This record gives sequence, C-alpha cells and structure tokens, in this order.
Amino acid sequence: MNEKTLEVDIKGCKTYLPILPLPSGVKIAFLNLHGNVLLTRHCARELAKLVSDCEVLITAESKGLQLTHCMADNLNMPYYAVARKSKKLYMQDGIDVLIESSITTGIEQHMYLSRHDAQLIKGKKVGIIDDVVSTGASLSGLEKLVLDAGGIVYKKAFVLAEGDAAKRKDIIYLATIPLL
Repeated sequence: MNEKTLEVDIKGCKTYLPILPLPSGVKIAFLNLHGNVLLTRHCARELAKLVSDCEVLITAESKGLQLTHCMADNLNMPYYAVARKSKKLYMQDGIDVLIESSITTGIEQHMYLSRHDAQLIKGKKVGIIDDVVSTGASLSGLEKLVLDAGGIVYKKAFVLAEGDAAKRKDIIYLATIPLL
C-alpha cells in the first residue's frame, strides 16, 4: 500500500483501490466495479460459487447492480431483485424501509422494493449481494426488505469485508480490506 492506493488480491485477481477520504475524516479503500468488466466478471464467478443454493438474489442500487447481474447470469437465474434508493413511479405499491446512515452516505436513507421484486423473493431462499460490507447499515436494510416481502435471508455475500465486518460470522466474502 502507498498513500494513494491499496493493493488487494481478490481470489487471484489483483486490483488497486484508491484511498479516499470521507467527510467524517475516515479514509476508505474504494472498490468501484462500475465499468470494470474483467474484475466484475471475476468477482461474480467467485461469489456465484458461494451462493449457488440460493433461489433468487437481491442487491441495492447502484454499485451491486452489475455484480449481481453477472452472478444471476452465471447461475442461470432469469431475474434478480433490486432495492432502489429513490421511489420510482412503478414502485407505488411496493415496500420501503428506513436504513441507518452508512459509512459512505453519512445520512439515513430509504430503500424501496417494487411489488414485482417483492413477489419474486416471497417464500424463496434469498442471497443478499453487494460489493462491500462495512458497518452493515445497507445490509440491515436489505435484510428487512427481504423479510418484509416474505423471503428467507439465506446468504449474505460480498466482494470485500471492510474493517470489523470481516469478524462477522453471518456473511461470506472474497477478501478483506482495512478501515483506514
């Protein structure tokens, strides 16, 4: 690691994460899968192996979208659910939950699930997917959405576990990064 990047080996794929300051003064090693086709595909293949017994996947927009899309494709799943951070017109009859502030947002937020996605996960073993878990605030919101929709939180899988999140026994992940 130098002052500007952190080298991380994600199951045989080395990547360099920029170190960015948050308004709180904490620094994080920032994983950005947006636009990184090779890293996204690699992580999706590795995570798909760990959640192959799930019946459906759910993620929060936006950084988990392409990862979950690739994982669903690897698992031959025709659909996956997406929790949105703003209520769209087609979501008027869906579910919403309030989540605590996460390390990156610093504010309380809502997560919204459309009726279609709620029906998709009802009664199913659900794999919660995201790029990074740190404080667990976003994860808690996703768990609540799954339960409110009548789904079963079956697995919680991440590319990276940040800081103390790596000590959690209820999650699976590909690699760890420190909270800086």
